[in-house]
Amino acid sequence: MSVTIQLLGRPRITRGSGDVYRFRSRKSWGLLAYLILSEHAPARSQLASLLFAGADDPVRALRWGLAEIRRALGDDGSVDGDPVALRLPPGAVVDVRVVTKGTWAEAVTLPGLGADLLEGTAVRGAAAFETWLLAQQRHAAAASEALLHEAALGSMARGALTEATGYAVRAAAMSPLDENHQALLIRLYRMAGDDDAAAKQVAAFTKVLGTELGVAPGPVVQAALREPRYVSDETADEATIEAVAEAGAAAVSAGAVEAGVHSLRTAARLADGSGATRLRISTRLALAEALIHALGGLDEPGLAALHEADEIALAHELPGAAAQARAELGYVNFLRGRYDRAELWLTDALEFAGDSPSMRAKALAYLGSVASDRADYQRAAGLLEQAVTLSQAAGEPRRQAYALSMLGRISLFRGALDTAASQLDTSIELAERDHWLAFLPWPQALRGEVQLARADPAGAAALLRHAFARACQLGDPCWEGMSARGLAVVAEAQGDTERAFELLADARTRCNRLADPYLWLDVYILDVQCELGLRHGHADVSGWVETMRNLASRMDMRELALRSLRYGAALGHEGDAAAAVVLADEIGALSASGLPVRS
Repeated sequence: MSVTIQLLGRPRITRGSGDVYRFRSRKSWGLLAYLILSEHAPARSQLASLLFAGADDPVRALRWGLAEIRRALGDDGSVDGDPVALRLPPGAVVDVRVVTKGTWAEAVTLPGLGADLLEGTAVRGAAAFETWLLAQQRHAAAASEALLHEAALGSMARGALTEATGYAVRAAAMSPLDENHQALLIRLYRMAGDDDAAAKQVAAFTKVLGTELGVAPGPVVQAALREPRYVSDETADEATIEAVAEAGAAAVSAGAVEAGVHSLRTAARLADGSGATRLRISTRLALAEALIHALGGLDEPGLAALHEADEIALAHELPGAAAQARAELGYVNFLRGRYDRAELWLTDALEFAGDSPSMRAKALAYLGSVASDRADYQRAAGLLEQAVTLSQAAGEPRRQAYALSMLGRISLFRGALDTAASQLDTSIELAERDHWLAFLPWPQALRGEVQLARADPAGAAALLRHAFARACQLGDPCWEGMSARGLAVVAEAQGDTERAFELLADARTRCNRLADPYLWLDVYILDVQCELGLRHGHADVSGWVETMRNLASRMDMRELALRSLRYGAALGHEGDAAAAVVLADEIGALSASGLPVRS
């Protein structure tokens, strides 16, 4: 008997015969959702405390809830043991799992896509569970939003503009201030030839941004409005197309990004007109690399080029090219904190990569970074160590430097300071040797944090000032924010608390000034704001904690979410302390994998 479990929107369980099973208790829905969404089987005592602490007999109330779930699943499913193991019937479909683990084509058919998790199912008298549920609702909403955005890009790559526009409208409605949603919608209007709709969308978004945030739309929205319509009626021979593409790549390398992007777009258009499959893919991959990795906040059009390259590669059974496109798609989703989507794309990239050490190193380095951001440090370290080995085999010092910097971050967070220093020093040395100056501020800033953890603020300050100066020279918002954060901790260590708060505010402004920041970094900066805010009784600390909680739970940054819960508990928020215990059990004891303790 097939079973479909809908947790998005009004929850329901539908069995193969079409019968709808209805729980008699809202707490049974909460219990089922917790068992489905938890990565590890919870102990009965934990479940009883989480949901039934107010009952006369919590253990008996738990048994009743488990029995109700057992009846709903039927003979082919089970929920037993201590810890409680949930086994769904073979072929069971759970909508929230499809959203986080499935393809966009599968997820867009779900009736509850975009609706709240357990909508209208408030569970009273269980403060810790309510805190957990709010975090899960935020994460499910972010996952649905990312899925709709991806569906719009995927449909656009297939030429289905009407469907793409519908998905883009839904994504923009879920997060009206997201510039990338707006840019995609504007681009789709222009592709459909509806310039009036594009202009109206820009005007409406400009008004909302001005009213809500007091700012104007950024480069990605302006670029979408200016982007010319794509017409592939020109033809050229392959040698000409390659020459145009090479000129574009050279211009990007020389810093003339706009001119280079124009040439690469021209090369892609010529390749389409000529029907040259290999060049249709390679020009799009080069265009995407220029848009995503050159500074300017234009990841969004880069994603469009990647989706097109992926579609062409799959249609012509070119797994190596598909691996390249999917690795980059995973990277952009990693930066945006869309870790579920990133993991899906990167796992596919690894599968398509075959025996290529270069491609495998790239996918593994990004997968390790995703796992690290989510506080799965043991898995992250294993993936990144493989990436280092494969990068050496492929003769790619830049990839090796990147993977080592992420390994150094993990060692720093675990408190293995000598190991962290060694890994970061090697990362810096490799980057310097290969003249990868644009990357250097990242490992340098982390190396400065190692010295802070060693109680050496003077040594940290020297490293962090160097990193900050270089980041400012490059104009890289993320590296500026990272090094400014470290300098704020130095200021605090030296007793200049007011300066520390000023630097932290500046760090957040810097790292968020473009539409495509490294979202984890913003939350990492907020972590210090909250910690110092609590220590010094800052008037804004409550707002910082709420912002940190919202971002960390939406993106499933587990250890940062845990820290936000502990800050909330320190502020007296009901349920936060108990919810922190639950989350700590899920990600492991802080003594094994925690963030560094700052003085």
